[in-house]
Amino acid sequence: MLPPPDQRRLVKAAIAARKRSVSPYSKFQVGAALLTRKGEIIGGANVESASYGLTCCAERVALFKALTEGKKDFIAVAVVANGAVSPCGACRQLLIEYAPKAEVFVADPAKPKDIRRYTVTGLLPSAFSDFQAD
Repeated sequence: MLPPPDQRRLVKAAIAARKRSVSPYSKFQVGAALLTRKGEIIGGANVESASYGLTCCAERVALFKALTEGKKDFIAVAVVANGAVSPCGACRQLLIEYAPKAEVFVADPAKPKDIRRYTVTGLLPSAFSDFQAD
């Protein structure tokens, strides 16, 4: 389990990433920060499109950025948005594939010390990655 000081540091990184959100339609800013076992933090923010289906969540932006920079072995991810929302289904699926053992910390930027903790597997039980053909 990630110690509380490290949880707060990761949430702070997600808050900083949130400021780079490109959300002209919803005005709903989300920031995410991934932590690697080596201690590297990679941030991302949501990016919206007028065609809402093309919008990309902060968690996926951070994950894609990290993966394309050769980063892996993720141990935690923080997600920050008004209302302390948890990752959507698409983000949960990608997290289960690329960060299955990670802890997930969710916070509201107005209450950054009030951190909810989950696990990726807890957010997506019986994940598609667990599927086995008979």
